[in-house]
Amino acid sequence: MDPSRVGELRAFVEACKKNPSLLADPNISFFRDYLESLGAHLPAAAFARQAPKPSSVDDIDDDDDVDVDDFNMRDATPEPDELDQEIVESDLELEGDIVESDHDDSPQKMGDSSIAVTEENRDASQEAKGQAMEAMSEGKLEEAVEHLTKAILLNPLSAIMYGTRASVFIKMKKPAAAIRDANAALEINPDSAKGYKTRGMAYAMLGKWEEAAHDLHTASKMDYDDEINAVLKKVEPNAQKIVEHRRKYERLRKEREEKRAERDRLRRRAEAQAAYEKAKRKEQSSSCSSGCACPRDNPGGMPGGGFPGGMPGGGFPGGMPGGGFPGGMPGGGFPGGMPGGFPGGAMPGGVPGNVDMGKILNVSDIALATYICLKWPSFHKYLLSFFNRTLT
Repeated sequence: MDPSRVGELRAFVEACKKNPSLLADPNISFFRDYLESLGAHLPAAAFARQAPKPSSVDDIDDDDDVDVDDFNMRDATPEPDELDQEIVESDLELEGDIVESDHDDSPQKMGDSSIAVTEENRDASQEAKGQAMEAMSEGKLEEAVEHLTKAILLNPLSAIMYGTRASVFIKMKKPAAAIRDANAALEINPDSAKGYKTRGMAYAMLGKWEEAAHDLHTASKMDYDDEINAVLKKVEPNAQKIVEHRRKYERLRKEREEKRAERDRLRRRAEAQAAYEKAKRKEQSSSCSSGCACPRDNPGGMPGGGFPGGMPGGGFPGGMPGGGFPGGMPGGGFPGGMPGGFPGGAMPGGVPGNVDMGKILNVSDIALATYICLKWPSFHKYLLSFFNRTLT
């Protein structure tokens, strides 16, 4: 392929990417059809010109089963590019101090829960815990951690030992280490209030307000204390803000999806109606070209339906001597029946031979006679006999 042609094609594709409405041009509808035949999913903008919206309710055909509200809704439907834009959440202002996570620090030593704990080890573990509490009272937190680690290795089945070391890590502002110990305590004893309390406080230090509120509320139900209540007063407002913020944007996203679905539904309906109207016009055009009488070519029409212009004042002028259609057909139809008719099953009196039927029967009269023959076949033989005698 000529490189210049390839360049032009590439430029055209780039233009379509930036402005998909270019594909709505009827002159390149073949290209759009080709893309769809390959399974391409085109945006609504590519069909924008296929289904123009009626300017008023009167523009909608009575035969078309389309709700007027659907057309009115299109005015209220946001533009496609607006609906396709991603919702950007606003920043949430929260209060509270957050510490830097110690997640990258080397994890503390944990006990082996598979070993059997002897009475001697249990006693030694309690002694190490006492030394840790003494170090804590003196503010020697690192030393307290060392004693508690020894106690845990001696008795790895004690949830209290893990919970106590977790509380020391809270004081040292090491929330990740505190969470590891709290999780270990809760694995041993799911009802450990100290485990929920220390983990909730650690979550609060990391800014995980919802998780913190959950654990602190759980700990408060098990064993309420003032420290839990003090932390909850700082945690709950932030947790509530997060919940409300998330609900707000979940609602907005749901509404966005509903509007997208409605937009697509209206687009598909408009495309279907456009296709129907096109087929209808094609059918009418084909029928007219074959010689049928199209309604739009016969303005006026007989009142109550029938031939153009009606026939006020009477049908066959002057009636038909010796009987026939007396009085004409005022206003259309045959009011009061057809008095006179064809008495005796024939046409008594006939028509005088010196009558110029060309003056009496004009084109509209002949058309009416034809209509009557089609409507009431029993008159056909009488009228046919009449025309054969008078028009030859």
